[in-house]
Amino acid sequence: MSQPFQKVAVIGAGTMGNGIAQTFATYGCEVALIDTFPAGLERGVMTIAKSLAKFVEKEKLTATERDAVLARIRASGKLEDAASAQLVVEAVPEKIELKREIFTALDRITRPECVLSTNTSSISITEIAAATKRSSKVIGMHFMNPVPLMKLVEVIRGQDTDEATTQAVLASSRALGKEPVVVADYPGFISNRVLMPMINEAIFALMEGVADAEGIDTVMKLGMNHPMGPLTLADFIGLDVCLNILEVLQEGFGDPRYRPCPLLRRMVAAGHLGRKTGRGFYQY
Repeated sequence: MSQPFQKVAVIGAGTMGNGIAQTFATYGCEVALIDTFPAGLERGVMTIAKSLAKFVEKEKLTATERDAVLARIRASGKLEDAASAQLVVEAVPEKIELKREIFTALDRITRPECVLSTNTSSISITEIAAATKRSSKVIGMHFMNPVPLMKLVEVIRGQDTDEATTQAVLASSRALGKEPVVVADYPGFISNRVLMPMINEAIFALMEGVADAEGIDTVMKLGMNHPMGPLTLADFIGLDVCLNILEVLQEGFGDPRYRPCPLLRRMVAAGHLGRKTGRGFYQY
């Protein structure tokens, strides 16, 4: 399937951003990977190189193909280098003020026909789009982590997202070997609206002493056929991210069932965020 976007800019070189950049470049796109923090940009490029090395090791790519992918990725510290993009994918931290600021700037920098997308896992696409003068061309592309391996992309239509933009992003996702699912713009979309209450309930069960972390995860793996228990998964996602999403759900729906567990709040306050800090529900 042909890729409708040949020039892509990815804003943010963190865990999701570098994976998104790698995936687009693997499927033939010219990618500008943009991050205003030099250390973050360098780390993102190194992560891509390590990831591609594993693909070569597993014989899923040749060394020549790996070099071609790397050659298609241009690292930059300037947002202005998104100017020639046909598609922008924003993948910065889940802070609405930061995202709106970036989209306002992108609206000014990019061509009028450029599609502006966000990889947000829970923030309103409509609210982000309102920071631009092209709300019909703003859409959600919520990739799953790790991006090069996971098949799903949630494609989220904002209030004003037009059909042409939606169809182009669906075609782009399929051209990346992904399976896109169109979702309406409600808090948490589908993935996190279903997943986060389950993780939250597992944390409540742990707090209340129903079972230990290993026991809770074992029940969900062996009893429900989940590949990973909810507490292990929370550590993988990041406990701060889980808390942020639950707060978005609670505020968006005004429903107490999304109230974050006090134990989750306490662990985040202590800086025990999961794998990325070496300590969460488990030690790493």
